[in-house]
Amino acid sequence: MVVLAVTWVANEGCERQVADLFRRLSKASEEEPGCLQFAVHQGVEDQRRFFLYEQYRDEAAVEAHRQTEHFRDIARGELLKFGKRAEGTLYRPLE
Repeated sequence: MVVLAVTWVANEGCERQVADLFRRLSKASEEEPGCLQFAVHQGVEDQRRFFLYEQYRDEAAVEAHRQTEHFRDIARGELLKFGKRAEGTLYRPLE
């Protein structure tokens, strides 16, 4: 298993649009065979900040996710109109 932790920051006043897009992305991503979890969280103190916790079977599943139509259309398309990715890090569990 691998985990991808991503932080996004919505442009001022675009929190609702970003949240709606992440709901769509999460729903579609969780239907992928290699995606184990795709959870999106919104900041309490700063509602412009979004934290994504994504679990995948392996790195091949992450790459497959990045090739999906919904990822291209939403993460690399529509979301960029309303904010930007601040950070993204891939993790593996300790053995």
